[in-house]
Amino acid sequence: MNYALTELQSPGPLKKNALRIVPLGGLGEVGRNMTVFEINGKILIVDCGVLFPEEAQPGVDLILPDFEYIEDRLDDIVAIVLTHGHEDHIGAVPYLLRLKNDIPIVGSQLTLAFIEAKLQEHRISPYTLQVTEGDIETFGPFELEFVAVNHSIPDALAAMIRTVAGNVLITGDFKMDQLPLDGRITDLRAFARFGEEGVDLFMVDSTNAEVPGFTTSEVEIGPVLDQAFSQVTGQIVVASFASHVHRVQQILDAAAANNRVVAFVGRSMVRNMGIAADLGYLDVPDGVLVDLKKMGDYPPSKRVYMSTGSQGEPMAVLSRISNQDHQSISVGPGDSVIFASSLIPGNENSVFRLINGLMRLGAKVIHQANARVHVSGHASAGELLYCYNIVQPTAVMPIHGEIRHLVANGALAVKTGVPAENVMLAEDGAVIDLVDGESSIVGAVPCGYVYVDGSSVGDITEAELKDRRILSEEGFVAIFAVVDTSKQEIVSGPHIQSRAMAEDDEVLEKVLPEVTKALQDVLDNEGDTYQMQQAMRRAIGRWVSRRLRRRPMIVPTVIEV
Repeated sequence: MNYALTELQSPGPLKKNALRIVPLGGLGEVGRNMTVFEINGKILIVDCGVLFPEEAQPGVDLILPDFEYIEDRLDDIVAIVLTHGHEDHIGAVPYLLRLKNDIPIVGSQLTLAFIEAKLQEHRISPYTLQVTEGDIETFGPFELEFVAVNHSIPDALAAMIRTVAGNVLITGDFKMDQLPLDGRITDLRAFARFGEEGVDLFMVDSTNAEVPGFTTSEVEIGPVLDQAFSQVTGQIVVASFASHVHRVQQILDAAAANNRVVAFVGRSMVRNMGIAADLGYLDVPDGVLVDLKKMGDYPPSKRVYMSTGSQGEPMAVLSRISNQDHQSISVGPGDSVIFASSLIPGNENSVFRLINGLMRLGAKVIHQANARVHVSGHASAGELLYCYNIVQPTAVMPIHGEIRHLVANGALAVKTGVPAENVMLAEDGAVIDLVDGESSIVGAVPCGYVYVDGSSVGDITEAELKDRRILSEEGFVAIFAVVDTSKQEIVSGPHIQSRAMAEDDEVLEKVLPEVTKALQDVLDNEGDTYQMQQAMRRAIGRWVSRRLRRRPMIVPTVIEV
């Protein structure tokens, strides 16, 4: 297979009538999906999503794609095409539109409704074009035909991108559920028609490529949820993604069947489900949905809370319930908590910690490992094999997944007859050129993580994150002294203070003779303030490492008089 998983050089200039494809997110990770297509000076973007932080990124709210590659060419962007309304595909759109707010956004009805509501919070009024399956639209040198695909959210679309350089079919996230809740199946007839026309590069969802067989149908979840509801004597809390309309529909139906009422909890859940209901994608049974403030009017045996926080996010509803600091919801013996979502890779520790916390409170926890309360929204290996055999692409580029997913997907393509050299295994920033229907990896562009931390975007670097990890794991030591450089004397100190260390300051005071000597040596040699601070830092660092087996953050301060 054509690997681009190592260091690559910068690509050369793009030739006339050649198509350049640059993934800026979603390859090597599950999230922040974004792909840039460029031909003859014009740019098309497919998806623009976020990645949620892991424990090793403390304080970070979101992770964005790196826009550096395109930020000086915003006028060349003809459109942003959104395949569906999940955060990992639309969440970064507001941050891109901050740079240029009149870039057209293209998507299905529900997808545009979700992104318009999000942009309203950022005070951005977008230019939008609503499309549906079967539509063909032209954006500069790109002609796009949109195709219905089945996913865990309604209105998902794949796109056939036609250019003078060749044809690219990009699936977005999809599966081949033959009994979907909304009756909208993946349009394999269109896939076959594209195959007859000729697909020069097939960009395929890889998330479940390691999973054998076929993804379970959504209809099998309803009876399981209904049975789970019937066995609970107390409250029920169901956690899911705020955009998982199909799963919320099943919760509403199960609640109605068991004579319970449902309250949506969490701003994004309330917003998205309100939009879905208004547009007809969510059918709310009469009398089932109530306002959270009125849930106290019903006994615990009648309550269902539909909440966010299924991935263990620290500020989401479920984490606050687990920590017993939610203002209106608490759980205990007799209550059940249902995790109705997949576990995103990287979130395992957070989710298991959350499950343990809820069980410590006495709640019963039902999740994917002990009951079939969720099915994936992504095609498993058997479905991917079918797609490859139907489309019969010239070349394949696995997308949407960690390295292991991409490799597994590429191996499936080879099994169906795609030449190994025509499988493009790439990571974020890789550059793939399509020339006269032939694809090749030609280099790479810089493509790092961009961190959102409160109102700060892109200001947090890996160095700051390293400092945060040190603070959380090793503690903090501050030492300061006052010196008279003219007399080469220490006037006051050194004084030492520590935070978040098991040892108190009295233990650390044992290092003061070494620090004093190091400081005086620099004074005697007429060193400057910086040299004095570094001498104190080194002296403390050596002592703490040797005696305490710790590597805290050390902040030295020297004041001259």
